[in-house]
Amino acid sequence: MLISRRNMMKNCALAGAAVTATTASVASAADEATGITDVQLEQMISGLGLKPTKNEQRFDFGFKAALNEEEWELSMSAVLSQDGNTVWVMAWLDELPKSSADVPRTALLRLLAANDQMGNGKFFAYIAANRRFVLQRVVETQGMSKDELKVTLQDLGATVVETYPHWAVVNWNDGKAASQVSSGDSKAGQPRTRSAVNESKFQEPVRR
Repeated sequence: MLISRRNMMKNCALAGAAVTATTASVASAADEATGITDVQLEQMISGLGLKPTKNEQRFDFGFKAALNEEEWELSMSAVLSQDGNTVWVMAWLDELPKSSADVPRTALLRLLAANDQMGNGKFFAYIAANRRFVLQRVVETQGMSKDELKVTLQDLGATVVETYPHWAVVNWNDGKAASQVSSGDSKAGQPRTRSAVNESKFQEPVRR
């Protein structure tokens, strides 16, 4: 079968165009998949009026959450994934008792049950390095704005307050406290400020 020089050049041109189109498509997909940087994450957090402190790969900051006329001071952290496509947002909760005998199985089961009910990607976890509970959520960063980050923080903060009876260690040995929200001990007509803060005990979590 004879192939003319013109047809050969045409076929080569078509093949070259196909390779170029494929390369452009791959590059475009890579651009779309590109996440944010640590600097951009820090700028978003700061843009919300918060003051993040960078600790290796993690940003620690305070965040206020309010529910039922009660204001909470929460310790939160944000950890960016290595590819920048996701960010782990977490609220630090109580430290576990030093003795495992003081950790009732029913309390842990309640936390697991809550994981199944909260939805929206939120779940309780345990950070072994400092023996603390956290409530966390993994969020995609593509197209994320500071307003979307704020909504995520507000949602996480509200859930921390709502689930207080489950994760508060002080409630584990008090059946009555475990069945009611902490606002019951506030003074009449006066909002109370509570906290779930681990101060300088931030350790972990590592970049994922």
